[in-house]
Amino acid sequence: MRSSRALVALSPLLLAALFASSPARAAAPDWNAAAGVQTVEIVTANEDGTPRETTIWLAVVDGQGYIRTGHTHWEGNIERNPDVMLRIEKAEYPLRAEFVQDAALRARIEQVFRQKYGLSDEFIGFFRSGDPKIMHLAPR
Repeated sequence: MRSSRALVALSPLLLAALFASSPARAAAPDWNAAAGVQTVEIVTANEDGTPRETTIWLAVVDGQGYIRTGHTHWEGNIERNPDVMLRIEKAEYPLRAEFVQDAALRARIEQVFRQKYGLSDEFIGFFRSGDPKIMHLAPR
């Protein structure tokens, strides 16, 4: 019990050390340049503070980056702590994930995912229960 409390207390320090030792960091991505990248990695913090790295898809709409998930562990991590690290190729970006509620914007973002990922997107959508969570990636 005592060691788990120590781990939780140290976890912000562990994440800071992990992010500090990362390759190249920049304040905000050039979203339009990243629009053609097929997959990116998102780093979130698990409930115990350990980092979770997940490969995901990226959509760019109106020069802004968006991600989505269908009820995954890393979604729960973002609900607890929206501060994330996004890796695009060799660069890392400290960002904040903000859930998108606007129905018209959500529809536009979904259309970009459909256009970019084609049949793979349709296939995943077939197995997804309910609406996906869509998040805007904002600078922090």
